Amino acid sequence: MQKKIPLRQCLGCREMKPKKELIRAVRSPDGEVSLDFVGKKPGRGAYVCPDENCLKRAIKSKSLSRTFGVEIPQDIYSELTQQMEDSNGSRS
Repeated sequence: MQKKIPLRQCLGCREMKPKKELIRAVRSPDGEVSLDFVGKKPGRGAYVCPDENCLKRAIKSKSLSRTFGVEIPQDIYSELTQQMEDSNGSRS
C-alpha cells in the first residue's frame, strides 16, 4: 500500500504541495515569528514555497498575520525575507 503524502497550502501561490517541498514559517509560543527549514520548531506553523516571490506575496496579502492571529511588524518581514535569501544562497 502506498504511503499517504501530507499536503500543505503555500500562503503565497495558494497551491497544495507536498509538505517536504515547503518551508514552514512558525510563531513560537512566546510570539516570535521565524522560518523553520527543518519543520521541528514548536509553535503554530504556516507553509511557503522555497521561493522569495511566494514569501513576498504572502507578506503583501498579510496571509501570515491572518494565519498567526497577530499583527507582524515590518522588521520581522524583512528578517524572514533575509532568511529566505540566505537559505537559497546556501542551496545553490
